[in-house]
Amino acid sequence: MYVIGFALLLGPLVTLHELGHYLVGRWFGVKAEAFSVGFGKELAGFTDRHGTRWKLSALPLGGYVQFKGDMNPASVPDPDAPAEPGSFQNAALWKRALIVAAGPVTNLLLAIGIFAAFFAIIGKPVIVDEEDSRTIGAFSEGSVAEAAGMQAGDIVVAIDGLPIRDFTDMKTKVALHPGKQMVFTLEREGRPVEITLTTARVERTDSFGNPSTEGLIGVAPAGGKYELEEVGVLEAIPLGVKQSWDFTGMMITGIQQIVTGERSVKELGGPLKIAKFSGEQMSLGAAAFIHFAALISLNLAFINFLPIPALDGGHLMFYAAEAIRRKPVGPQATEWAYRTGIALVLMLMVVVTVNDIISLPIFGS
Repeated sequence: MYVIGFALLLGPLVTLHELGHYLVGRWFGVKAEAFSVGFGKELAGFTDRHGTRWKLSALPLGGYVQFKGDMNPASVPDPDAPAEPGSFQNAALWKRALIVAAGPVTNLLLAIGIFAAFFAIIGKPVIVDEEDSRTIGAFSEGSVAEAAGMQAGDIVVAIDGLPIRDFTDMKTKVALHPGKQMVFTLEREGRPVEITLTTARVERTDSFGNPSTEGLIGVAPAGGKYELEEVGVLEAIPLGVKQSWDFTGMMITGIQQIVTGERSVKELGGPLKIAKFSGEQMSLGAAAFIHFAALISLNLAFINFLPIPALDGGHLMFYAAEAIRRKPVGPQATEWAYRTGIALVLMLMVVVTVNDIISLPIFGS
């Protein structure tokens, strides 16, 4: 299941990502010399009538489109390549930027499309009870909220100054911040009250034994029953955009917490963990697997937009500098930047791979 799930997940997502680069490049008249799913040694392939080598390579950890004028699969410009028609470097700056951005944008659009399809098919959850779901109805045993002075009937209006839409929104914001001091703005008998508390840090495991750390304050809503409301395709699209925005915010928060030490770097996962999760989600059915694919597609878009040389965001950063300076960044600076970027990516790969290996059952995890 892990192997099949990984192939069915990453193969199409990587192919669509690279197709985004390829198709926009073709649209602008840039010749693609190679289109590869995977890195390293070619396992199988063919050359089309345009001279592009389409191939499946040995390391299934990504893919690339190598355009004419690129020195290597990372699209590092070849300083010795002549600026001839059809080469990537000969294209206008705005065209190069659009070609590079097309890959992660394709992943982003795919994620939005999947989320929108779920809303269109299943519906969107809406509160049908008159009772506000933000109203506290009960406390769990040992509740940090009750210990801090919250009372049944209080309405949670905001957390750390950010408005709360409903109980699910509150639960999500708290879960993202285990063991953190947060300020809750409440409405109590028509007047505002502020309570500061530190969320409980709770270790949970899912049905597959995967651990996670969540924040908890120990409250239950007084009401706010949810039902699914049918929505049309046009209404589902902005809902898909909002879902993608919310998940991206969670990713950014998670990265910030790892950088600041609020969360352990062990929570980062790589290819082995993706394979494990993809197999697990596939065992739960097509809907769970497709939803997981949307999350990974969103992750690919987010990661590739990071301003790290050798990633799409790094290329865009150089193009922004070129637009400001009105001339390309020098070849020596470009080379060192790409070397540094590749080193950072390789270091990250080592860290996440070690995390993946340590989490394997043979190590007692």
